[in-house]
Amino acid sequence: MSFLENRPYDELTVGDHASVSHLVTERDLVLFASVSGDVNPVHLDEEFAAATPFKGRIAHGMLSGALISAAIACELPGPGSIYIGQELSFLRPVRLGDELRIELEILEKLPKNRVRIATRVLNQEGKKAVDGVATVMAPTEKISVQRPELPLVTF
Repeated sequence: MSFLENRPYDELTVGDHASVSHLVTERDLVLFASVSGDVNPVHLDEEFAAATPFKGRIAHGMLSGALISAAIACELPGPGSIYIGQELSFLRPVRLGDELRIELEILEKLPKNRVRIATRVLNQEGKKAVDGVATVMAPTEKISVQRPELPLVTF
């Protein structure tokens, strides 16, 4: 059994950081396409994608955005965080099999329990795939909750 624990606004300091890793799989692309409705063949059809400038399938850009969202919600500041805004720059494609590292760093504390967070996604070579800044309303109370277990989704 694992738990999610947050860092309330009063405990956050500029420079605080957290990171999580994620291996991009076929399952990720299919499930993300299903949920989002984005069935662009550059994500799902190898033959089509091979003829693009990417020379193969790439992950949805917003899959990286969703991984950033999860890192904010579960790691820094953690449970109770409310997303206010996000700027993203997509710098290089994310491919099947990439081992991504999602990095967060507190850049600034703002009024009304808000923080600006650097949001970066790096591939297994340490190259930045996504760079951005999020504005988040941090929780005001410390909490620790059991990490929900997701049901196995098959397709």
